[in-house]
Amino acid sequence: MSPSASGDLTARATASVVTAPATHDAPAATLSTHRPTAPAGAPDPSGTTADSTAGSPAPAGPTASELLDFVHRIAADAELVASLPLDPEGRTWMRLDGPGGSEAWLIGWPPGTGTGWHDHGGSRGAFATAGGRLTEQSLAVHLPTEGWRTLELADGVDRERRLPAGQGRAFGAHHVHQVLNPEREEHAVSVHAYYPPLPLMRRYSRTGPLLRLEQVEQPEEWT
Repeated sequence: MSPSASGDLTARATASVVTAPATHDAPAATLSTHRPTAPAGAPDPSGTTADSTAGSPAPAGPTASELLDFVHRIAADAELVASLPLDPEGRTWMRLDGPGGSEAWLIGWPPGTGTGWHDHGGSRGAFATAGGRLTEQSLAVHLPTEGWRTLELADGVDRERRLPAGQGRAFGAHHVHQVLNPEREEHAVSVHAYYPPLPLMRRYSRTGPLLRLEQVEQPEEWT
């Protein structure tokens, strides 16, 4: 189900709550294999302006900073946040209407759960913690989106942010990260928004400096 194309900054649930396990095993996508090294000095994709493919115009729609304003506004809506059921066995989520045709979600995180490493298929976005505390680990490098299966990261590309309730961040189109609830007893709740709506997500595993593409997820797998 697609979010409303309305440009206002109000949100409402448009789909039933879904519960997902904290981790899963999936078959690897079939791609050719080589191991380029991601340069440590590459641009950091964590800024609030959208990244775009060289020579191509940036997509219309809300900017990453506008998405950040939206997720902060929704994270402050105590009634909406409290409407999300929390499950001790896995993450739960609720689809929201995002501004300007964006895709938005309210997500609940049991203690100790996380996303694993992933990107957003070329969409820019933002998220904010509405309750509890989240940790984001990200890579300050633009990765090639195709043509590799295993990539060796250079030193110095790792970043980590701690995001207690009320804090958030925006990111560009080439952002790769994982988000975790590091707490042992407390749930966390967060609000996420993406534009364009996610066309796919690439999921990665990591062993030290080696990043490996494991799966390419399509929207029907999470909507």
